[in-house]
Amino acid sequence: MLQYPANIAEGYSRNGDVELYHFLQIAISSANELKYHLLLAYDLNYIKYLEDKSITENLVEVKRMLASFMKKLRADS
Repeated sequence: MLQYPANIAEGYSRNGDVELYHFLQIAISSANELKYHLLLAYDLNYIKYLEDKSITENLVEVKRMLASFMKKLRADS
């Protein structure tokens, strides 16, 4: 379910910051996809509001960390 850590690991194993940055972009896309799945699960009553809220807050924090990492990579290049 959590694809973005795998995206980060794959990008890190590549050659250079340009490819890592690309995989971080993919990780953010995967996080956005996860948010959609959360909305769908909530709409279909598979999860409760508080579960969705907690997961969403964590997801927002992960996306902030990814964006910060991407910003640092850009600044260092």
